[in-house]
Amino acid sequence: MGAVGDAAGESAGVRQRLRRFLGLDDDGVSTPLVLLSGAIAAAVLSPLIWLLLRASEVPTDEALSLIGSSGDVFANSLALVAVVTTASVLLGVPLAVLTVQTDLPFRRFWTVVIALPLVIPSYVGAFAYISAFGPDGALADALAPFGVQIPEVYGLGGTALVLTLFVYPYVFLTTRAALLSFDETQLEAARTLNVGYLSAFRRVILPQILPAVTAGGLLVALYALSDFGTPSIMQYDVFTRMIYVELNSFGDGRNNATLLSLQLLTVTAVVVALESRIGSGEDSGYGAAASSTAMISLGRLRWPAMLLPALVSTFTLALPVGILTMWFVRAEALAYEVGGRAFEWGFALNSVYVAALAAAATLALAIPVAYYSGRSRARFAWLAERATYLGYAMPGVVLALALVFFSSNQLAAWFGPSVARAVYQSLPLLVFAYVVRFLPQAVGASRSSVLGVDPALLGAARVLGEPPRRVFRRVTLPLIAPGVLAGAALVFLTTMKELDTTLILHPTGFTTLVTYIWRVQEGGYYGRAALPALVLVVVSGLSMIPLLVQGRDK
Repeated sequence: MGAVGDAAGESAGVRQRLRRFLGLDDDGVSTPLVLLSGAIAAAVLSPLIWLLLRASEVPTDEALSLIGSSGDVFANSLALVAVVTTASVLLGVPLAVLTVQTDLPFRRFWTVVIALPLVIPSYVGAFAYISAFGPDGALADALAPFGVQIPEVYGLGGTALVLTLFVYPYVFLTTRAALLSFDETQLEAARTLNVGYLSAFRRVILPQILPAVTAGGLLVALYALSDFGTPSIMQYDVFTRMIYVELNSFGDGRNNATLLSLQLLTVTAVVVALESRIGSGEDSGYGAAASSTAMISLGRLRWPAMLLPALVSTFTLALPVGILTMWFVRAEALAYEVGGRAFEWGFALNSVYVAALAAAATLALAIPVAYYSGRSRARFAWLAERATYLGYAMPGVVLALALVFFSSNQLAAWFGPSVARAVYQSLPLLVFAYVVRFLPQAVGASRSSVLGVDPALLGAARVLGEPPRRVFRRVTLPLIAPGVLAGAALVFLTTMKELDTTLILHPTGFTTLVTYIWRVQEGGYYGRAALPALVLVVVSGLSMIPLLVQGRDK
């Protein structure tokens, strides 16, 4: 009996530990919610599993040979990340300081203008710069009679320039947010000790905003690593471009693409790990009351200081939009056919349609994970939420490659070639890829809203005898709706711009703005790409509405 009792006690202890691990004793957490969140996390992790399974099938000697011969691609990718990240920090931090801590004229206006380059996809910016400064480009031809020679726009220099101009706002926005919440009394104390601003910035401000600067730098680094369109247009061999080339080649192309993808994922993991070490400093300056007055008087430099944001906005907004408009007007973009098909507004409708599907699917999957992780501190809740971020860190070309392997190989082995052909390059597979890629955007926004719900309201509803599902539907959901819808809108707008995943997985004959832009720019028909690119920029500009409405200057 003693042995039986010990066994029963041990079994009860295991069940109790399992319940704590899953958070089943937390208010509002049920077994179906835990199972659903776990299934969603598993679905997000599945592309990585297919990729690893595919890699395990590659012969060892072939893998070692490719790794040894990919040194140039590895070096090119690291060089691009280093240059773009450094340049973005050197550009974004001063602009944040100017718009937060100085009496720069029209600070509110410059804040919006400086952040707006995020609405222009970097590959559209690359297309505009090639059509302006490349061989036979508009500006190159205009300057040629004056003997002005424009430097080579291709390669590392051009790729780094374009990426920096369109991703530096990540650093600008994170740094600006940190400066807005910085305790200015610390800087004022340093100034009373006759310490100059530059010295005070280095010794007082920088250590406290470093986590924010590093967070913005991480976003820039991950973008530079995962971007496919800009290096391809600029003819610079990095991991993403070579993966796409190998995927569309014959022979050992898919094996090479698999191994290159694993190398890219390894570099991505190293970048994230380095960021976590660099940006783990104290941030004691956050949350303090900020002064409503500008701290630094620029004096005679007040108006000349506007040259920096004005120059940046010229190259990030005026030039690309101007080039696209010029090509549209000059080439009469709707007058000629390309590849047998002229531009149709149906391409824009296709983009909106698939983006809406992705937003709706992402919304449906984000709510359970966000609610579970927001209501429970259990370890499994944290793991389920963290798992959703894998897709965001995985470059789109790698994700698409993994799903190609799944649909063409694994499904064929399980259900036969007919099922594999039905799934491969189908709309559901494309939408699933978008969900995996952008689920963190919806989860993050939704979870923040869940955390903002007063538990007392939920407790009161439960005391009145309302079951958990009705409490969620009648109390929680209306309260978190703004955050949930904001996350869905962000997914919609990001999906509209997604390039590499769309190029690889879009169904045959299903043309979107992105696939049309890519097809015509590859053929050199710049005028034909102008109109869809402008439409894409306008739609993407909607993502800046939260900044225009909610952003508050000091």
